[in-house]
Amino acid sequence: MPRRLVPDVADTTIADAYSTPLDEHPDRPWVGLCMVSSIDGSTVVDGDSAGLSSDNDSAVLHTLRTIADVIIIGAGTVSDEGYGPPQAAGQRIGVVTGSGSVDLTTELFTSGAGFVITTEDADLGNGSDQAERVDTIRAGSDGVDLRAAVARLSDVHPNPRFVQVEGGAHLNGAVLDGDLFDEINLTTSPMCVGGEGPRLTSGAGDHTHRFELAQMVIDDESFVFSRWARKR
Repeated sequence: MPRRLVPDVADTTIADAYSTPLDEHPDRPWVGLCMVSSIDGSTVVDGDSAGLSSDNDSAVLHTLRTIADVIIIGAGTVSDEGYGPPQAAGQRIGVVTGSGSVDLTTELFTSGAGFVITTEDADLGNGSDQAERVDTIRAGSDGVDLRAAVARLSDVHPNPRFVQVEGGAHLNGAVLDGDLFDEINLTTSPMCVGGEGPRLTSGAGDHTHRFELAQMVIDDESFVFSRWARKR
C-alpha cells in the first residue's frame, strides 16, 4: 500500500494521489511534467525508461493521462515509443518538431487525435498531402516557441485546462526554458544505473526556477513519488 508522507501521513492510492492537477490558471493551461529517473539521475536504462519503471509508476502516468486535456511530446519520443491515439475521449496529443519531419501516416494522426507543433517555416511531412489534414500550431522561426504554442492550444482543443508534457529531455529543457512548468511529477526509481543516459532535462539555459514539495508518496518497493509545484 502506498503511503503519503507529505503533506500529511496517511495510506493512499496512486489514483487518489494523482486524481487532479495541483492547481489551475484562470487564463492559460496548467502545465505538468511526468517522468521517472534513477537515484543517480538517469531517465533511461539501455536507452529505455521501462527498466526504471514499476506498476505504480505506470499507474502515475496513466492516471495523469486520464485528466490531461492535451499531451505534448517530442517527435523522437513519439517514434521511439510508438505513440498511438489516446484512450481518453477528446484528448489531443501534440508532437513537437523543429524540422517538421514527422510521419503523418501513423494512426496517431490519421485518427485525428494527433497534431503538430512546429516552426513557421518547417516543411511538415516533407510536403505530403497528409500535412493539410493534420492540425498544426506554428510558432517561432529559429526554433519552436513553446510559450506561444501553449498559449494557442485552444486552436486545437476547446478547453485545454491541464497539459501534460512527457519528454524527451530536450523538449523538457525547452519547456523549462520557457518557465512553463507549473508542476513536476517525478518518480524516483530505487536504483542507480550509471551510463550516459539523459537527465530529466537537456539543453536548458542556466536559471533558478524554484519549486515546492506539494506531495510525497512511497510504496513497498521504495519507489518515491513526488509532486513539485512551481513557486511563482
